[in-house]
Amino acid sequence: MKVPPPSLGVIIGNRDFFPDKLVAEAREDVLRLAKQAGFEPVMLSPEETKLGGVETHDDARKCAEVFRRNRDRITGVLVVLPNFGDEKAVADTLKLSNLQVPILVQAYPDELGRLDVVNRRDAFCGKISVCNNLRQAGIPFSLTRKHVAPLLDPLFRADLDRFLAVCRVVRGLRQLRIGAVGARPGAFNTVRYSEKILERHGISVTTIDLSEILGAAKKLEASHARVASKIDEIRSYANTAQVPQDRLVQMARLGVVLDDFVAAQHLDATAIQCWTSLQLNHGCNVCTSMSMMSENFLPSACEVDVTGVLTMYAMQLASNSPSALVDWNNNYGVDEDKCVLFHCGNWAKSFLPDAKVSNAPILGATLGVENTYGALDGRTPAGPLTYGRLTTDDSRGVIRAYFGEGMLTNDELRTFGNRAVAQVPRLRQLMQYVCREGFEHHVVMNVSRTASVLVEAGERYLGWEVYHHGSTED
Repeated sequence: MKVPPPSLGVIIGNRDFFPDKLVAEAREDVLRLAKQAGFEPVMLSPEETKLGGVETHDDARKCAEVFRRNRDRITGVLVVLPNFGDEKAVADTLKLSNLQVPILVQAYPDELGRLDVVNRRDAFCGKISVCNNLRQAGIPFSLTRKHVAPLLDPLFRADLDRFLAVCRVVRGLRQLRIGAVGARPGAFNTVRYSEKILERHGISVTTIDLSEILGAAKKLEASHARVASKIDEIRSYANTAQVPQDRLVQMARLGVVLDDFVAAQHLDATAIQCWTSLQLNHGCNVCTSMSMMSENFLPSACEVDVTGVLTMYAMQLASNSPSALVDWNNNYGVDEDKCVLFHCGNWAKSFLPDAKVSNAPILGATLGVENTYGALDGRTPAGPLTYGRLTTDDSRGVIRAYFGEGMLTNDELRTFGNRAVAQVPRLRQLMQYVCREGFEHHVVMNVSRTASVLVEAGERYLGWEVYHHGSTED
């Protein structure tokens, strides 16, 4: 299904004693930028106000009405200052429209040889006034890295791309639906969370008992057309040469029922009780099904880690690529900035170019190896790394998070399951923070550099308490 382009509300500020032609030029730049960056601008026409700018309170009311009519599709607002602009009109537009979406404030630079009355902008100064008014009104906003930059400048385009990612995260998490399949494993207090805190942030959790899933899977005949189709899908997804046919049938039955549950409940993500009931009562692992869902942008986390899959979804929104739930699992020799990331085998195939379906030796040691087919085996190659974790702090009623960046490396690693070697600057200090603050041993990884997007979205717009490891402030 083709995803429609994002829509941005656009406010072009103006002030009466600055050149009007700058507003007209900025409007043309907005239209060019929208085509280049792939967004739809929602803004006043030159017929509705002078040149389509926002200068007076009347202009603000007209612009706010345009925004209100399009509120269901506007994901963010771009404030454009071709000249000083009218800070009250900009703030009034945002107050009256009450969109509650991310806002990016841009300002054009002056040219040293064009500071005469006919050409001067003073947007350098006007941006400060606009931001001051937004702060007074309690309206959160984002800034460009350079204080002033033209709309068509490559540096601003990078800022805009980052802002669009922030908008995706904010919009996506305010209407997220997560399915919790089964109870958490009894030994895992670490994945406990507050459903009520999530609900307060617009994130709903739909629960189902694992017995309902397994019961429905058992009723599916091995010869059923959908089971046969799912087997073909699994074989096309990863190498299944090691999997006995009867275990492949069990995996397919489970996959069909999970697909139905996700579709019936309109879920965006799932967290599943992946041991021990599945192996003892159904005779396979659910890892491959979870991997396939994550690869298809319906992330799935093991051990009913609901806030873990919430983190997976947030990172997926930020990067437009799949995420994986992993364990901070092992030290890497004596290198204090490297560690081993590991899980039994449910990472999306994007992380595993050599993926094959196998069994899970650790679970198999107590549950019988023959009952654990369905786990993926594969190594993640070198690449960029964004890592992080969301959690609910039940005693304080807040969502807390940490995010950072590093590298995945090709260092030698001889083991099984899904595995990777990560290099994280000041890893020892990060582990002290994780332990001291009581975060889970699960962390989420994504092959991207999007930590700043997640920090901006969470801290500025979603009300999380966020620690950014590796930032200049830490």
